[in-house]
This record gives sequence, structure tokens and C-alpha cells, in this order.
Amino acid sequence: MSKCWHPTAIIDPTAEIAPDVEIGPYCVIGPHCRIGSGTQLNAHVQIVENTRIGRSCKIYGGTILGGPPQDYKFRGENSYLEIGDENILREYVTIHRATGENGITRIGSNNMIMAYAHVGHNCDIGNHVTIASYVGLSGHVAVEDYANFGGICGVHQNCTIGSLVMIGGMSGVTRDIPPYMLAEGRPARVYDINIRGLRRAGVPVKVRGDLRQAYKLLYRSNLNVSQALDAIEEEIEHSAELDQLVAFIRRTREGFNGRANNPPPI
Repeated sequence: MSKCWHPTAIIDPTAEIAPDVEIGPYCVIGPHCRIGSGTQLNAHVQIVENTRIGRSCKIYGGTILGGPPQDYKFRGENSYLEIGDENILREYVTIHRATGENGITRIGSNNMIMAYAHVGHNCDIGNHVTIASYVGLSGHVAVEDYANFGGICGVHQNCTIGSLVMIGGMSGVTRDIPPYMLAEGRPARVYDINIRGLRRAGVPVKVRGDLRQAYKLLYRSNLNVSQALDAIEEEIEHSAELDQLVAFIRRTREGFNGRANNPPPI
């Protein structure tokens, strides 16, 4: 198959690029990058360094991938950005490599990251995640599958966003958001369970009802978190989804300032 690379593109000789990758005008692909079959790069895309991109991704103009982290701790060490398959990265998205020797910023597969969004160093993004325009994810943020961010959200470093979470636009997230919840505000607060998302994901009616009961115990009762978790364990039938929710909240409580990935100060 003939190469579909525009003659104005600049490609480092160490880059590994599948023959059917489309590379538009004025793209720059730096050293030690890898691009999988069927991926399309529109004009003016920059892939800076140590970036691996999977199959059938669509990357739009002005996007910059694999730039150095915005982190005072970074000292030029070898670090990486890994992006899975069938992602859509719209105009002017920026995603940085990790801090730390051999550290990795990871983006899964089948995600859409809309125009002008930013994913910081050492983030770990799952699959089927939607990140709307102007969202900013700080360093070390973890996002589980099927999460959805409204426009102009900001997420504090070390936060974890659970699966099937939906965060309203213009929210400021400073703490972990448990799976299956709706959250919004500055700071963002959980205000309901994501019944529509659970329905779309094929979660059975019984389990959806049990998750709503757990939500009410956690957020709409006079119980503290420990009491609510005990009540959930005693009163609600176990399911994979409920166990995931309980385990997530227990991990968050072991962290610092409501963030499981943020270890307590020494």
C-alpha cells in the first residue's frame, strides 16, 4: 500500500509508522514514536517524543501529543505516552508524557477528547470516556470506563473518577467521584445516581435499584460514611456493581483529602 504522507510532514527516522497511516500537511512526528494502522493525522499535528498510538485513531489539527510534563519534578527523564485504538482527538488537544523514569501517561480505546481539552502527566484514562471541550485533567488523574465530563471542567491532581460517572459542565473536581454517580458544582458534589447511564450500559433493573438505595444511604441519610458502608453491606444484596462502588469508597477513605491516589503526608 502506498504511503499517504504529505510532503510537508517532518518525520523522525526512528519513528515506526504503519504504511496506511494518513499524515496531513505540516505534521511533525518526533523520535521513538509509533503509529498504528489506519490512524489519520490532520494538518499541523505534533507528536513530540516517545508516543505510541494504536489503530484507527483520528487526530485533528493543532493537537500536540507527547510533550514534556508541566511538572517542576521533571528532569528530562525517559517517559512515555500510550494511546489505544479508535480514539478521536479533536482540534488542539494536548496530552503530556509522564513524570518519572519510564513513567507512562495512558489513554485507553474508543474515547472522544474534544477540542482544546488537556490531559496532564501520569494520567490513566480508561475506555469509552468522553471529555468535552476545555476540560483540564491535572497530573495523576485516573478515569474509569464510560465516564463523561461536561465542558470546562477542572480536575485536581490525584483524583479518581469512577466508571459511568457524569460530571456537569464548569465543575471543579477536588475529590474522587464514586462510580455510577452524577456530580456538579465548585467544588463538585454528588447529587444523584446516573440511572440513564446505568440503563444504557445494560445494568439490570434490580441492580440499578440497589445502587440507588446505596446512594441514599451514602448521601441522603444521617449516617456517616462508615455507618453507611456497614448498612450497605448488611441491607443490600451484593452485585459486581455494588461491590465496585463499596471498594471505591473504601480506597478513597484510605487516601488524603478525599483522593485515594493522594497518599497521606508523612
